[in-house]
Order: sequence, then structure tokens, then C-alpha cells
Amino acid sequence: MKENSKKLIETFEELSNLSDYSFVNKLNSDPDAKHNADNKFPREVFSGHYVSVSPTAIKDPIYISHSKDFFKELGLSESLIKSDDFIKMFSGDMSNISNLTQNIGWATGYALSIYGTEYYAQCPFQTGNGYGDGRAISVFEALINHKRWEFQLKGAGKTPYCRGADGRAVLRSSVREFLAQEHMHALGIPTSRSLTLFTSTKEQVNRPWFRDNSYSKDPEVMIEEDVAITTRVASSFIRVGQIELFGRRARKNKHENALKELEMIVLHLIDREYIEEIKNNLNLEEKVIILAKQFQNRLTSMVANWIRVGYCQGNFNSDNCAAGGFTLDYGPFGFIEMFDPKYQSWTGGGMHFSFFNQPLAAEKNFKSFCSALKPLISSSSDVLEELEEIENNFAKVMQEKMENMWASKLGISKFDVKLFEELINLMIETKVDYTIFFRELSSIPNDIKNIEKSFYGSLNNETIKSRWNNWLEKWKSHVNVNDKESKQKLSIQMKLVNPKYTLREWHLVWAYQEAQDGNYEAVNELQKIMTNPYNEQTKEIENKYYTKKPSDFFGIAGISHVSCSS
Repeated sequence: MKENSKKLIETFEELSNLSDYSFVNKLNSDPDAKHNADNKFPREVFSGHYVSVSPTAIKDPIYISHSKDFFKELGLSESLIKSDDFIKMFSGDMSNISNLTQNIGWATGYALSIYGTEYYAQCPFQTGNGYGDGRAISVFEALINHKRWEFQLKGAGKTPYCRGADGRAVLRSSVREFLAQEHMHALGIPTSRSLTLFTSTKEQVNRPWFRDNSYSKDPEVMIEEDVAITTRVASSFIRVGQIELFGRRARKNKHENALKELEMIVLHLIDREYIEEIKNNLNLEEKVIILAKQFQNRLTSMVANWIRVGYCQGNFNSDNCAAGGFTLDYGPFGFIEMFDPKYQSWTGGGMHFSFFNQPLAAEKNFKSFCSALKPLISSSSDVLEELEEIENNFAKVMQEKMENMWASKLGISKFDVKLFEELINLMIETKVDYTIFFRELSSIPNDIKNIEKSFYGSLNNETIKSRWNNWLEKWKSHVNVNDKESKQKLSIQMKLVNPKYTLREWHLVWAYQEAQDGNYEAVNELQKIMTNPYNEQTKEIENKYYTKKPSDFFGIAGISHVSCSS
């Protein structure tokens, strides 16, 4: 294993020297890969944990941005972004890099469960053997400052899991993911990270989209869009759906190594994500039980935090749920603006992935995860029973995390269900901006005038006005602020919980539309602001970004709702 101290990594060769490919070295490759040329056409993959496949470089890559914060964390020199080899690697050209330890990437298969129901029809072969990384290819794995990172290109071309698609991501969705990952990290929520963003004006693909100013829920036209590649980085990219794929194969005894391959991927998950919590000297059954408990803890915390900051995953299938318990796959996501418990930005997501339903969606994914682990412990009824107890305890753990989150968001020491439900009803009736309301509440307002900034309409109804004032009085009796000092202390505490800035879709639309015209200033401006979401910023920034959604944008396709991640 090659590691480095905290010395700045100045050259691509120095970065390459830190490579340590645990996934491909410790797990099984697809045995049929060698018989399938370049592995860039849809086919069934029956066994193995990955398929070796080279990314397809985008033509004449154009640099848009990189994460300065993440570069600093990794100890990467800013000069790397001008290195030819660095640009080649992260725009998909691995063929001409001489000092790279491994000149080929890898893609992985996974299963699909939607809200706890197993699906096979999304696989073109109706078997589940053709579902997986259709356009995401991992290209590098390294130990940097004693921590393992995997680098994955999204939009890197076809793999055996492409299901007949072109393997590309477009600039629009790439800008969204690039900005959202670093924003989520700055919000203090575990997530995959953004490294770089490249585009090309020499290569376009067609995508279904909406006409300008349309209210349609379904795409109406095909548009030509520039391609892009964003590099996302994580401790691993193992998904619940991936564990589930091997769990299904073991359960059905699909091949002679099915159970062994399940054990291998689960142990690898522990090595990559839970090594500090799960000791190596434990037996497999003990490891499985601790893994389930630890993943439950991380998953429940993550989802409670999503709701704290107003994030809705939109498509929280098992394949979009990282088994390491962090946020992964920023496809049809959205940050809520006008509060609605049923908020869902993705037209195909339905109620089951709506804003307040995310705890239940997480529980469904956790059940799929536990089901996948069961073949490993099937010989012990006691251990199976213990796993099922953990599985059945999810709702209770989730509820506790949610109540603690709401208490901290409201600045109260203990959750009060009556106070909370009264607030939620008022927020729905009054049409309140979620982020602005809680941030203004964090200033400990004297009366309703101090929170009216968050209301989308004027408060002409005296009954609702009275109810708001009554609620504020009840809330103040809970927070027990008696003097200026205690008020200031509570305000500081609440402002660390309630962000001032969240990534609104109309800001993202502006950024990617500017980028399509070759102007990347908007992307960089948003990145700078959204990586400081709790901080007070300049008055100019506040006037521009700490504002409610303009009325003209309500119901507009591509702003109020999206159809797919593209």
C-alpha cells in the first residue's frame, strides 16, 4: 500500500503513485469480459463483482470547474488542473497516460428495488443481469493521507449495463451534480464529493426535455445538448442495490460461487466503510449483525438531516442508496422552497419518494439490505432473529432521529408533538419558504413581522395572523430565552442547524444555461456561495440568493419539476 504524508501533491505522477486498487484486486472480475471485446454494448453479466471497461473520452474537453475545497482536503495542488495527464484522466482518456498503474476502469452491476419491491423489467433481458453502471466508470482508487478514495467518471460512455443508451451525461445534469455534492458536504451531511467538471462542444447527444415556459409534466421535445463528465469521489461506490444483486443470486443459487461472491462483497463493504466499527477478528455472523446496526444508524441520521436542510432525493431506490450511509446519485433531486410535505421534484417519483416520506423510503431500502444479508446467516436461527429485530426496529430509530432533528431545528430541548404539528399546519396554510422561515426563526423573532419575509403571500387573514402569534408565544415558552445573552446564544446555535442558503433549482437553471453559452462564472459563483451555506454573506449575495422563488417560476417544467437526470 502506498500512502503519502500531508505534503502537497504537485504532479499527476505523484497522485498516480498513491494508487491502490482494492476493489479490482480483492474482488472477482466478470469471467466473460475477455470474450466481449471492449465491453461497450448491452449484455448479461452473470457473475463477478465488476467488468473491466475503458471510459470513452469526450472530444476536446473544456475545463469548467473543480472543487477548491476538496482539492485542499486531498492535498492536491491547484496546478494539477493544468496537467495534461490529469485532464485526460478526468475527461475519460486513459489510453495515453504513461505513468498510470492501471489504464482501464471498471463498472459494476446492481439490482433494483423500488420502495422495497424487487424489479427485473428495467433490465433489457428481464433477468436483472443487465442492470448497473450504465454510464459511470471508476477509473482510480488511492490512499491519500491514510484515507481511501475511489474516483468515478459520470457520463464516461457505454458499459455492458448501458441498456442501449449512449453512456453520456449532459452539461445540464452534470452542473447540477457537481454543485450539489459540494453543497451537501458544506451542509454537514455525508455525501459523495465533486472533483472536476469538463464539457465538450464537439460532442452532443439528444435528450427529451420541455419547451420553454411549459407546464407539462412530460417531456415534449428532443433537444441537442453538449456532453460533460463530472468526477465524483467517495470512500466507495457500493450501493444497497449492489449487495442486493449478490443477495438475490445467493438466495436463488444462481451459480456455484453465488454465496461466496455475496460474502466477498459484504466483507469488502466492511473494509471500505465500517472498518473502525467492525473488528476483523469477529466471525462473519457477528460482522453481519454489527454492519446492519451501523448502517441503520448512518441511514437514519442521513435522512433526518436531508429533511433538516430541505433536501428531497426524488428517486431513492435501493440502487441510489449508498451502503456506506452517505448521499449518492444527484439525479432528480431538489431542495424544497415553498413548504409542502408532499414535495417531489421528479415527475416519475410519486408520493413514495416525497419530502416527508423519505424516512419510510429509507426503511424500505434498509429492509432490502437486510434481506440481501440473510443468505450469509441462514444456518443460524438465532442470528437471523437478531437481524430481523434490527430490521423491525428501524422505524423507532428513525422516529427518534426525526424528533431530535425537529427539536434542534426549533431550538427546543425536547420535541413537542403538539407544537410541531401546529407549526406544520400553519406553514402549509400560509405558504411558507422552508429555508427562509427556519433561518428567520433562528433570530428569535419578537413577533410575526420578523418572519413574514418567508411568506409567499401577504397575511390578510386575521385568524391565521392570530394563530401565528399564538404559536410564537408557545414556542417562546419552550425556548426559555430570558435575556439578551441567552437569546444570542440560542440564535447562534439554531443558525448552525438552519442554513441560510440552499441550492434552489432556478439558481441551477441559470448556472447551466450560462454554461451552455460558454460562460462558467455562474457555476463558480454558486459553488462559492453554496459551500458556505450557514454563513452570513454580503448584502448583494443575500438580495440575490436569500430570496423566495419568483411567482413566474411556479409550475414551470425544468424549474418546478424535472423528468429525468439525463
